[in-house]
Amino acid sequence: MTHPDNAGAEPRDLVISRLVRAPRATLWRAWTEPALLKEWWCPKPWTTEVRAFDLRVGGAFHTFMQGPDGGSSDNPGSFLEIVPQARLVFTSLLLADWRPATPWLPFTAIITMTDEGEGTRYVATVMHPDQATSDRHKEMGFFDGWGTCIDQLEAFAQQLR
Repeated sequence: MTHPDNAGAEPRDLVISRLVRAPRATLWRAWTEPALLKEWWCPKPWTTEVRAFDLRVGGAFHTFMQGPDGGSSDNPGSFLEIVPQARLVFTSLLLADWRPATPWLPFTAIITMTDEGEGTRYVATVMHPDQATSDRHKEMGFFDGWGTCIDQLEAFAQQLR
């Protein structure tokens, strides 16, 4: 879907823009309370363990996802920017307190939330260091995976009201 929030995105950025039927404050809670985040963060039947969640600039953000087949995805990183109920930026390229990382998938994600109609415009922009990494993330199922997570976030946020 094309939306003005995609303006300025480079070809190596992957962007999903959706109108989510839930208030921004509720989406923010689902994003920023670890006990809630683990409920929707990865496509079910996979599960999420939140190993670190220090909601401050330079704070650790570490999730560990596990599939029913034994597959897993370990994702340490850190928060770069936090604008309450509006913008959350995190990266896999740095660990807590700016410690450099060597991630299996280097990216920086920008999540924005703005009021739109009776819902929230939710935009996830995932920036990659090069086109090859972006292509790899896309081939891994970025749009299906992150899209499913947004569906799960929406359904979960509607229950939180």
